[in-house]
Amino acid sequence: MSAPDTPKRSMRTPLGRVRNLGAAHSGTSDFWRQRITAVAMTLLMLPVIVIVMMTLGSNQAGAKVILGSLPIAVIMLLFIVASAWHMKIGMQVVIEDYVHNEKLKLISVMLNNFFSIAVALAATYAILKLSSGV
Repeated sequence: MSAPDTPKRSMRTPLGRVRNLGAAHSGTSDFWRQRITAVAMTLLMLPVIVIVMMTLGSNQAGAKVILGSLPIAVIMLLFIVASAWHMKIGMQVVIEDYVHNEKLKLISVMLNNFFSIAVALAATYAILKLSSGV
């Protein structure tokens, strides 16, 4: 038994205990960001499904009319941003956990970032173009 004055043995460094960080030195920020984006996507899922169902069977002019509404465009943009961010975080976690070659891991994370940004920008451009009528 240890005396009450002796500190508990820990594998963490004193700085790690103060900052409350684990071995990855990043805390749980990615975990919480992914949960926040998941909640955002869950809340936006029903409106997005309704919007998509409204556009079914209509041509481009009909989609422009539907997406020309500011609230609908904002809902779609929020869903796009939340989805792209969620995708980026999820894939990054998978890459960091299962790719063991450091060079390949770095390249994969960079490509994941570029791909996520490209998807978000392309979808945002499409929504803005349809909603602005240009």
